[in-house]
This record gives sequence, C-alpha cells and structure tokens, in this order.
Amino acid sequence: MANIRLGRDESLTDQPARRWRNMALLALGQQKMFRNPFVAVLHLLVYAGFIIINIEVLEIVLDGVLGTHRLFASTLGSFYTFLINAFEILALLVLVACAIFLARRNLTGIRRLRSKDLDGWPRSDANLILTTEIVLMTLFLFLNASDTTLQDRGEAHYAGFLTGDFVISQHLKPLLSGMGTASLIILERSCWWLHILGIFAFLNYLPYSKHLHIILAFPNAWFARLTPMGKMENMPAIQNEVLYAMQPELAASAPADAAPVKFGAKDVTDLSWKNILDAYSCTECGRCSAACPANITGKLLSPRKIMMDTRDRAEEIGNLKRAGQETDSKSLLHDYISVEELRACTTCNACVKECPVSINPLDIILQLRRFLIMEESNTPPEWASMFGNVENNFAPWKSSPDERANWAVENR
Repeated sequence: MANIRLGRDESLTDQPARRWRNMALLALGQQKMFRNPFVAVLHLLVYAGFIIINIEVLEIVLDGVLGTHRLFASTLGSFYTFLINAFEILALLVLVACAIFLARRNLTGIRRLRSKDLDGWPRSDANLILTTEIVLMTLFLFLNASDTTLQDRGEAHYAGFLTGDFVISQHLKPLLSGMGTASLIILERSCWWLHILGIFAFLNYLPYSKHLHIILAFPNAWFARLTPMGKMENMPAIQNEVLYAMQPELAASAPADAAPVKFGAKDVTDLSWKNILDAYSCTECGRCSAACPANITGKLLSPRKIMMDTRDRAEEIGNLKRAGQETDSKSLLHDYISVEELRACTTCNACVKECPVSINPLDIILQLRRFLIMEESNTPPEWASMFGNVENNFAPWKSSPDERANWAVENR
C-alpha cells in the first residue's frame, strides 16, 4: 500500500453505481476472460475452487487449537458429508486445471506465455503457485483418504467420527490399504500439517507475487477510469499556453504559478496512484501484449513489460524510502522503459481493451512520452516537423491557414 501511495493524487470516485457494476462483472464475474471460454472456465475453477475449498481451513485451525477432530461433523451431520464431497470435487477440478495451465505455460508454443518478458522470476513465480496449488489439493484428498481409512479401522481419535467415504478420496483408499495403522496416522498428520502450513505460506507469499491480483483486481476494477476509451487527458497548463499564444491579452491575468513544474512523467512518483495500482494488479497474462500491433509486428514494445517495469521501479523506490534514502540516480524512463518502446506505441487502446482487470498501460506510455517530448525535446524528425506545423499553421500541413484551400483552386 505504501508503494501505491508513491503516486500523485487522483480522484476516481464518481459514478459509484457504475463502478460497483464494473467490479462485479470484471473482478468477480471475470467477464473479459470469457472471450476464450475454455481458459475462462479453467481460471474460474482455480479461482473459485481454491477459495471455497479453503473454507475448510477454519475447521482445520479450530481442530488444532481445541484438540478436536472434524469439529463440525457432528453438528452438521449429513450436510457435512455433502460439503466435503463438494470440496473434493472442486479440489480435483482445481488440480486438473492447474496441471493444464502448467502444460500451457511450459510445453505449448503460446507466444504470450513464452515471451522473454517472463524470463527469470516471473515464469518461476507462476509455476511455483500452480505447483503449490496442485500439492495443496493432493494433500487435501489424501488427508481425507487416510482419515476415513483410520475411521474404518476403529483407531482411537478417529473412530468417533464416522463420516463415511467421500466422493473422490474413496478412490485413493486402495493405495493406502497396505499401510500399517502407525504409518497411516503419520500420513494423516503430515497431510494435515502440510496443508495448513501451505495455506499460511501462500498467504504470506501473496504480497510478493503476481497473484496479489487475487485481491487487487477488485479495487482496480472499481477505480477504473470511466472516460471513453481513447480519450487522452489534456494538461490545462498546456491548453492555456496555446490560448495565451492566440489571445495574448489573457496572459496578463494568468496566475504567476500557473506553469507546472514538470510535464508528463519521468519516474513512478510522477505517475498517479492508480497507475501504480494498475502495475500491482497486473496478472502478467500477456493478453495486452498479444493484442498489441507493435508487439505483433516485432517491435520492442510490450504493454505487459511496461506494467512489470512500473511495479519493479515502485518496489525499488519503496525500498529506498524505507531505508531512509530519498532517491537514486535511476528513473522509470530510460533505465526501465526505453525511448524505442514508447515510440512504438500506436495509442490504439488494444491493450486496455484486452486487460481482464481494467489495467491501462497506455496511460503510463502517454505520460512518459509527454515527458520525452515536452521536457527533453526528444522527438523523431517526422514528429518535430508535424509539431512545428501545428504550432505555426494550426494544422499538421506546411501550408498556412490562408493558403490551405489553394489546392482545390489549382486542381479545378
């Protein structure tokens, strides 16, 4: 949260009803994901299944604290068996979905999943989370299988909780039939401990992983900008400069401090808090880069990398501030994101449209590009020529306003 607050203030609280609707559809309902139904269903299974299954963690924790075993079994009766059966079905579906996602990431040739943007820790992070979820679901199923086997054998501490077999774990019981009772108890206790420790480890790891989007997708969708896609944010100070050039008499009444200290953004602290929230909400799925025409044609720009670089720079500045240092010699522009990347953007908004959680890489690109042009005067010759024409002739063409229609007369 402290890193997100590094950005400048921006008010995004208008039209609350529309914002609640966006959050329900995009974050909870995963509306954009369903453009690819197969992947959307798998993602929904992993997301919903993992959350629902871990409701059982409440019982596991209470059993550990109170020294009980299957605390809710006697209270809920047959409904308890129904719940565990539902959890097991979801666990199997989560396990299968995670295995498919692992194969898609590592064995298939899907370009956005094999991109060099993900080289190193990002790829390992995704694989680690998927593998962890497979392990946790496997532990859950073997926990139930060993527990019900011990119930069948009438072992003390288990015999009083005859829940019966469960829908999935009953098929694992033949694998355990040759084990001695002592070994089964060790297996059941090991699955119990590893499952709960795995859940707690995951929750502690979450803030350092791209899977923080599980939480941040909701506020990010709520605070999404509601202006029409493609509408660029003008700077009043720049508009006033044009106005004063056209009407010099207005310049005399302008406030002395009207000129901004800086145009655009050079570093993370020049961006808004929403830009940084976007970066932390990024799932690194690559749908933005897969839709980007510049990226498709082999140019250096990758909207996903823009978001990852912004997040990495925010982390770096946050760490510096916590260490008592104000700044360093680096900046988001140039050190993380190059001029070539920024110039490749066509401002088509394809990346914004494709993002499942309303992230806007284009807004960051435009702010960095504005700094390049207005603060560093760093423009290609073609752009400089057009800017000069706009400034002098109020149009991209070389002809003056008085001569602009001459071509029509000359070509009668």
